[in-house]
Amino acid sequence: MTAAQFSGPVIRCLVADDELIAHQILEQYILQTPGLQLVAKCRNALEAFAKLEQHTIDLIFLDIEMPLVNGITFLKTLTKPPRVIFTTAYANYALDGFELNVTDYLLKPFSYDRFAKAVEKVRQTLPVVAEASGEPDSSSFLLIKEKDGLMKIPYDDIVYIEASRDYMKVFTVSGHHLVHQTMKKLEEMLPAERFVRTHKSYIVALPQIKLLKPDAVLLMNKVEVPVSINYADAVKGKFTRQ
Repeated sequence: MTAAQFSGPVIRCLVADDELIAHQILEQYILQTPGLQLVAKCRNALEAFAKLEQHTIDLIFLDIEMPLVNGITFLKTLTKPPRVIFTTAYANYALDGFELNVTDYLLKPFSYDRFAKAVEKVRQTLPVVAEASGEPDSSSFLLIKEKDGLMKIPYDDIVYIEASRDYMKVFTVSGHHLVHQTMKKLEEMLPAERFVRTHKSYIVALPQIKLLKPDAVLLMNKVEVPVSINYADAVKGKFTRQ
């Protein structure tokens, strides 16, 4: 199945592993799997905590033997954890994985086929998305509250969003709107396949990206938006698969 043929929900992934080679392998597997989006990578549980605060994550590929706090202890601290697939070189933690209700347990080194089977298990646990009907819904627009009432902003009109103190500025092809909403909440409201967080203060519409630079994106309207190191992997992954 190619990315163009895939029509299911996008699964936003976090890799938490202290081994660089594990990052490289998992990133490659994620990039070649339709419907998966690599949002961030981290080397320990403390970094993983931060990433979960910054991003909406559906699935964690979680190593167990990590410095500072191991993966099992980390997982026990999460009140509402995403789906989890353990990725470890140790077979003796399988019972812990079962008790913590992880979706699967990948024993290193694992093949792409084994990885794909684990991902399919995750897909089977996701809520079924209802078929689209002729009724209007929120599938093509952002609904915001303005002083005079509610306004629909079509996704196609949005260029980028910028944090501005207690408000968010939603820049469109024809102007901008002020929204009293948090950046994280806006990110959750927008479809992940059409928008990407580039910085703690910016969200960008993927079709509006003209050029990807090491630390910024140049948009079609010639505005340059910064890309921070925490979001660089997600931006690159989405841009190359667009």
